[in-house]
Amino acid sequence: MKKIVAITACPVGIAHTYMAAENLQKAAAQLGVEIKVETQGSVGAENILTDTDIKEAEGVIFAADKNVDKSRFQGKQYVETGVQDGIHKPEQLIQNILDNKGETLSGSAEKQDEKKKKENPIYRHLMNGVSFMIPFIVVGGLLIAISLSLGGVPSAEGLIIPEDSIWSTIEAIGAGSFAFMVPILAGFIAMSIADRPGLAPGMIGGYIAANGSFYGSEAAAGFIGGIIAGFLAGYVALWIKKWKVPRAIQPIMPIIIIPVLASLIVGLAFSFLIGAPVAAVFESLTTWLAGMEGSSTVLLALILGAMISFDMGGPVNKVAFLFGAAMITEGNFAIMGAVAAAIAVPPIGLGIATFMNKKKFEQPEIEAGKASFTMGLFGITEGAIPFAAKDPLRVIPSIMIGSMAAAVIAMQSGVGDQVAHGGPIVGVLGAVTNVTMFFIAILVGSLITAFIVNLIKRDVTAVAVPAGGVEEPLVSSGDASPSPESSQQETTFNKLTDLVSRDLIIPELTADSREDVMDEMIRTLSGNDVLTDNKAFKQVILDREAQGSTGLGMNVAIPHGKADVVKKPAVAFGIHRQGVDWNSMDGTNAKLIFMIAVPEERAGDDHLRILQMLSRKLMDEEFREKLIQAENKQQIYKLLDEI
Repeated sequence: MKKIVAITACPVGIAHTYMAAENLQKAAAQLGVEIKVETQGSVGAENILTDTDIKEAEGVIFAADKNVDKSRFQGKQYVETGVQDGIHKPEQLIQNILDNKGETLSGSAEKQDEKKKKENPIYRHLMNGVSFMIPFIVVGGLLIAISLSLGGVPSAEGLIIPEDSIWSTIEAIGAGSFAFMVPILAGFIAMSIADRPGLAPGMIGGYIAANGSFYGSEAAAGFIGGIIAGFLAGYVALWIKKWKVPRAIQPIMPIIIIPVLASLIVGLAFSFLIGAPVAAVFESLTTWLAGMEGSSTVLLALILGAMISFDMGGPVNKVAFLFGAAMITEGNFAIMGAVAAAIAVPPIGLGIATFMNKKKFEQPEIEAGKASFTMGLFGITEGAIPFAAKDPLRVIPSIMIGSMAAAVIAMQSGVGDQVAHGGPIVGVLGAVTNVTMFFIAILVGSLITAFIVNLIKRDVTAVAVPAGGVEEPLVSSGDASPSPESSQQETTFNKLTDLVSRDLIIPELTADSREDVMDEMIRTLSGNDVLTDNKAFKQVILDREAQGSTGLGMNVAIPHGKADVVKKPAVAFGIHRQGVDWNSMDGTNAKLIFMIAVPEERAGDDHLRILQMLSRKLMDEEFREKLIQAENKQQIYKLLDEI
């Protein structure tokens, strides 16, 4: 089996990173390819690729929206793209590696970095800064919200925190974290451009941008100034890196010469040339926003709502979010209030949609709806992505309309959010003014999204095969019942016990040879009205074994066959306590044996889905041991129900 490795990474590292990894793994399973995906998310790198993984791989896929160190992959074929392609085009990315359509990593890591910069430098460097800035905003915002909620005292000016209380200290800690927003943004933009020598100049430039005292302005240059400082520091540091200097000076270039000179250039430029004009523009923008009334605020809210929901955590969403966060520092809480309401609508609205009308959604979507609703409560817009990825033409307009409605209601009702975060959680924690209208805005927007989605989506028509093996039509009202010929085509399953009834479980396989075990399991399938010709199906199973043993190792074998003699997809499961020789790759005897039977016309779909379900769960050693120790059908069925 061919092997591929991949790295997924998104700017925030909350959802996109792991969705891209999941979809790449699913696509690899369908294409018969072994893949290992390293995720570089908000918790750091996970499932890290080893030297052996890289050496054995045909190539590497980089599905990332921030810089990834490629020095480990020299000489390897690679395909490089954004994380969204990892979510939406995983099959194509893998196929490009298999077809040798990738490029080859050669030369120094620095040359590869320069090539990356030519591809999409502005967006990539900006998103690198955003990815490191987000945790500081979240920590600072939620600490301030908690201090306001638990320690705030009502006053004519709203909630205030007594200076002599512990909550005042917690608020100060939150404010300190929040104050890192601009320096961190600028520092990691610069680091993305010039590597580590750019970090100090970028952070120093960001600090100056956030403090108007350096350039004689009461207003700071804000996050716009931070972005300018980050790019300026990065490119100045990169320019100095290219200087030809004597060999004796080279060792101190990255730790002394480059940081000092770049910091000096950026600091002086911002203090005497850039800072004041940018601050004046930012101050004018703030004044204009503060003076908005009537129809102009409605227009602004509509724009913010549309941006927040358009790409659900992507770059357009981030621009609107950062704009709202920056306005907090200027004392304008209304912008973040509208943003905070709009953020929650896509995931909550789609969750409600699945609760309202299950006929419109397949079972995996219904399950995703529960997670989406929960993510929305905590202001994580990415919960809507699985729905938008599957049906973008219906879902994206629906969530945009709902978010726009929520933003307008919040803006017109005087909702203000004092922390850079969104969703009901900030209302619960007391960071929102006019909290009742904040919740109403989210509720109305979510209901609008749910109603529109259910109005324009088509009903899902399917035939489910429950645990007992009896087909039950799932058809929308007014639809004709499916014909027997179409039932096989429309069979759906979402867990293994949709295909394994208790009658298909054999707790004690006693045959001594592989073929005798096959006969026993085939008889079980036939006795449950799955097969029309036992002999023909056994030949299909043996032909498959001739191509390569289905003994996966770890005491597991999964013989499988696709044939016209199979009436419906089904899986027989048996336990051989002593184990039987199955020519397994690791030399272990097969004790856990799953026999998959799929109709020929469903071959390209069902058997791959079943193999995918099984292979993932069976990687769990503890689960395998529990199965081996199970004593009766009831215990076995309960365990299989987890798959």
